[in-house]
Amino acid sequence: MNNNESVFDLIAQRKPWHSLPGALYSSESVYRQDLEQIWHKEWIFAGHTFEITKPGQYFTLQIGDYPVAVVRGKDGEVRAFHNACRHRGAKICEADHGKVAKMVCPYHKWTYELDGNLLFAGNMGQDFDKSQYNLKSVHCEIVDTYIYVCVAAKAPEFDGFRKAVSPFIAPHYLENCKVAFESNIIEKGNWKLVFENNRECYHCDGSHPELLHSFVDNFSVGGISGEDDPELSAYWAKCEKAGLPSRLVMDINGQFRMTRIPLSSGAVSYTMDGKPAVAGRLDKTTEADIGALLYFHYPSTWNHFLGDHALSFRVLPISATQTLVTTKWLVPNTAVEGIDYDIERLTKVWIATNDQDRTLVEGTQRGVTSPSYEPGPYSETAETGVCQFDDWYCATMLDRLKGPIALKSVG
Repeated sequence: MNNNESVFDLIAQRKPWHSLPGALYSSESVYRQDLEQIWHKEWIFAGHTFEITKPGQYFTLQIGDYPVAVVRGKDGEVRAFHNACRHRGAKICEADHGKVAKMVCPYHKWTYELDGNLLFAGNMGQDFDKSQYNLKSVHCEIVDTYIYVCVAAKAPEFDGFRKAVSPFIAPHYLENCKVAFESNIIEKGNWKLVFENNRECYHCDGSHPELLHSFVDNFSVGGISGEDDPELSAYWAKCEKAGLPSRLVMDINGQFRMTRIPLSSGAVSYTMDGKPAVAGRLDKTTEADIGALLYFHYPSTWNHFLGDHALSFRVLPISATQTLVTTKWLVPNTAVEGIDYDIERLTKVWIATNDQDRTLVEGTQRGVTSPSYEPGPYSETAETGVCQFDDWYCATMLDRLKGPIALKSVG
């Protein structure tokens, strides 16, 4: 049995409305196929345009086997490149974030323009054609400051997602934002466990006391339409009247979803008292209570937009049992730390929540690795979201490994 067939068979073993077989969370061969079939083929959230506003500013990320650099050019364009010199492969942009006049390989000083063109390569002889050794481009698309990249030779269609998500994000005017704080944590768990944990709040009552000062889970939007919840429908109507698209929109294949949910009574932000963390607002409505806009895009991001600030989350796999989770707190670019916001107050809820989730994911990783583990049933009330994620993962992998397979549980 080859690797593709063994991974296919593991996925095909999954029962409807059940978690995944343990090997799918820990096997190295499964991890390699996850990279090949998903992470190396899909659009991956990289960062925000306002992180690189000036020519020469860049940030880097590692997408599976591929180091990538995202750079602002002299012409103002944002481009992405494979972060490997065309000489002998050394990483060119070594820092997580930086600013350069030119991109210079630290090994032998091959020098590239900000658009990736090779400018200088010493000692290569008269017959050397620099034009044949420009940096290799990575597909790059932008939607309302969100930079998505794809390392595949041919990228999937992007416009459908752009048209769906932009009406939800645009009223929050992220182009006028900055990163107030960034957190990077490594969770000792498979990337699927990280996303499964995010996609349900069944665990919140016993695990997230800080978050529950403001956040209220709504089972109606976990993995289905939400249209059968009259209170939620009325809330959507109120927000949409104020100019904020809110009614749930979900990709036909389940890869992305946008919706707005109300917070707990009297709360307008993710703070310990529910009051704003930042002076001023992201939106320009006159509606004081706009709850939280939530959007996810598998496999790499989930996001929360509030009246006073927003949070973007990025997931990147490191190994079969390690995942990097990056959280960015976004505030108006005119807001001044210490005057308009306090970092501890702004970040306290999600710093705590992320750490609590890390503990849960790591405990689950240890459990699913046990020979005694058997996939358990999901709650059809409280875990529609996590089941929906597993459905998307299984359908995507089965389709790419051996042809289209219909979803067997939640659509």
